[in-house]
Amino acid sequence: MPRAILRSQRITLLRSVVLVLALLSAPLAGAQAPAAGPSPQMAAAQAGFEALPEAERKAIQNDLIWAGQFNGAVSGSYGPLTFRAINAFKGARGPADGLLPAAERAALAKAAQAARDAAGFKLLADDKTGVQIGIPQKLLPKRDVTPSGGSRWQSADQKVTLDTSTTPPGGEDLAAIFEKAITVSPNSPRKITYKLLRPDFFVVTGETPTGRFYRRLSAGPQGLRGFSIGYDKALAPSVDKLVIAIAASFEPFPTGAVPAQPAAVAGATASPSSGLSSLLAPAARTNERYGVALALNERVALSASSAVDNCRTLRVGSRNAKLRLKDDASGLVLLDLEGTGAAKPPGLRSEAAGASEALVLVAYGNDAGKRAAVALPGQGVQAASKPALKAPLQPGQAGAPAFDRQGRLVGIVTDNPSDKILIAGVAPQRSYGFADATAIQAMLGKAGVALPTAAAAAGAELSTGAVVERVSSAVQPIICGL
Repeated sequence: MPRAILRSQRITLLRSVVLVLALLSAPLAGAQAPAAGPSPQMAAAQAGFEALPEAERKAIQNDLIWAGQFNGAVSGSYGPLTFRAINAFKGARGPADGLLPAAERAALAKAAQAARDAAGFKLLADDKTGVQIGIPQKLLPKRDVTPSGGSRWQSADQKVTLDTSTTPPGGEDLAAIFEKAITVSPNSPRKITYKLLRPDFFVVTGETPTGRFYRRLSAGPQGLRGFSIGYDKALAPSVDKLVIAIAASFEPFPTGAVPAQPAAVAGATASPSSGLSSLLAPAARTNERYGVALALNERVALSASSAVDNCRTLRVGSRNAKLRLKDDASGLVLLDLEGTGAAKPPGLRSEAAGASEALVLVAYGNDAGKRAAVALPGQGVQAASKPALKAPLQPGQAGAPAFDRQGRLVGIVTDNPSDKILIAGVAPQRSYGFADATAIQAMLGKAGVALPTAAAAAGAELSTGAVVERVSSAVQPIICGL
């Protein structure tokens, strides 16, 4: 692989560290049982939904938030949360098919607008920071300026406060601010419930004994811009939904004028032919499946059989690959890689992960249609007396390696999540099959491939970023042609 490409992938990996440790809160998340897989009804509903213009798709999800049925990200993508939210809104008025006929779409738009009006929700261009944000003005009628020069909106009793902020270019780094935001002293009553770091923004939420808070900060050419909201815990049943709506409305670097109020409640007067009930041909689906591989040397990589089964063609990174050995007992495979490439494999840890030990998984996910590297939190568990791993995985992340806080390989995820589940825009922690160090050593011994074990080193644990930097050259995406 050319050095420039490898360096680019490593930079992408380091800048795409995602720390998803918990859901926003129990009331926002709701009880969302993992789906067994997309049903024919959901597939048909998804095809119709994805045929709509993007503004209409996002408007439906936004309206579902205001109707109290949806707590995911307003992305325009159709998944189990949107399917369930539509069915919940319809109730007994129609079949649970995830479709919105024209009359139901109009009813949804009307209900959402009534909820917006009740909150006095209005999109505003903040003259202090330049952000665009929706403000529930009936809840937050008091407006002031923060000590740092941003805008502040408060409830009359000061139990809810929303602040905007801005920092010009050249100030403190986004990642450094994130680390400060998630740092909690041992005796502090403050608890972080959700933390997410991306190259261009972060989100941190948490709670204290009496309150909750949400903070988002984004980076761009104009510097850093963000907002935070804190509120009394007793108000959570009503404010939680507003937090989702405010976050969905937030534009740190808007272009053009503030859109009409609300932002594209399209479809309220749509003709039946343009609604979700239209009988449309299923949209074309990709003929690729994805996974993750760990390069053991220049020519051999380790992965999970669930990532490569039934592949007609196989690539690891930019190199063609072929199956060398499959071990059904462990669920592991070895792959031979064509050409040459540089990789610095990690040492293998011989001892099993502790029950409460925090691990770092390196995988790949979908980012605007591209495979982007992410780092995810994991925790070793036991399932039916077998090693397992609890982690927020999504489809296409089978084969993801897990590392301890010294950068040593602990094991490989062997299950491939069959469904994409997001709760409040976050993948939930679920249990997956896991091949530990013992299984890896046995597999490598059959193939005559060596991966040296690494003893624990003295000193402090590494940060997630430092672990990723240590292993980034060895972790590669798998592209399986079906």
